[in-house]
Amino acid sequence: MRRRDFIKVIAGLAAAWPLAGRAQQSDRLRRIGVLFNRAESDPEGQARLLILQQTLQQLGWRDGGNVRLDIRWGEDDVEHHRRYAAELVALEPDVVIASGTLSVTALQRISRSLPIVFVGVTDPVGAGVVNSLAHPGGNVTGFMIYEYSLGGKWLEILKQIAPSVTRVAVLRDATNPAGIALFGAIQAVAQSLGVQASPVGMQDAGEIERAITTLAQSPNAGVIVTPSASASAHRDVIVALAAKYKMPAIYYRRYFVDKGGLMSYGHDDLQQYRDAAGYVDRILKGDKPGDLPVQAPTKYELVVNLKTAKTLSLSVPPALLARADEVIE
Repeated sequence: MRRRDFIKVIAGLAAAWPLAGRAQQSDRLRRIGVLFNRAESDPEGQARLLILQQTLQQLGWRDGGNVRLDIRWGEDDVEHHRRYAAELVALEPDVVIASGTLSVTALQRISRSLPIVFVGVTDPVGAGVVNSLAHPGGNVTGFMIYEYSLGGKWLEILKQIAPSVTRVAVLRDATNPAGIALFGAIQAVAQSLGVQASPVGMQDAGEIERAITTLAQSPNAGVIVTPSASASAHRDVIVALAAKYKMPAIYYRRYFVDKGGLMSYGHDDLQQYRDAAGYVDRILKGDKPGDLPVQAPTKYELVVNLKTAKTLSLSVPPALLARADEVIE
């Protein structure tokens, strides 16, 4: 080979090396950690996982193919979240999806550089998860589940379907700042609607039963169930007590209505996991979490159970039915 041709070959190989390196980098197996706040046996948790996997695959990330999902189930237990957060960080994933405030804060205690996309966090700024909604900064972004003003909306809707209600038990987690803030939002509109609101803790089923049984002894009583892990864990008990004492109740998620609850008004939980998959896709392609704005739901769903309304001798106003996204008959 002539010296001039040899130099051309070497130059060509040298130019190709960076390209080959980049191709190898883009083709490598990517890892996504997932820290759920539910138990693995929880149907809601499995539904979230399925939606996440399906959406990622639609975006070109196939679990077991070009990406691996490392999944942990925190069960809304502080120690579980801490242990599993440490396990996931040790695996050095490219990004982690964190479900709920416990998950994301457990991860942040260990790493301030690992990209995190959260789902189901109520107040990310107040919890110190991000600097601001529009410009999160740092390594975290995601999707919040509601604004506190939603608490007042629950009471307004309850009064529309049950105008005789004058006393309301607000089931909330007393240890959760979000539960306290939601109760405050409900209190802010209660007086104008002629309603006395009382907080009820949800540490266990016994506490819930005692409080609702006591409230049921007074006429014109109703129930508002605010979001928390306890509410989800005791949903069967809550719905059964409302039915037993014929108390109109409004819930934050439709799965209460599927079990016989009167109505729900809240965000589409599964849609947030679709959106989270979209953020994961962008981060894997080079975007920084701190540059992606935190998003709140753009739509809330109203679901009404007409069978339960009939059992409670309630006539659902036509205007409320027209607003409903789904009516269960």
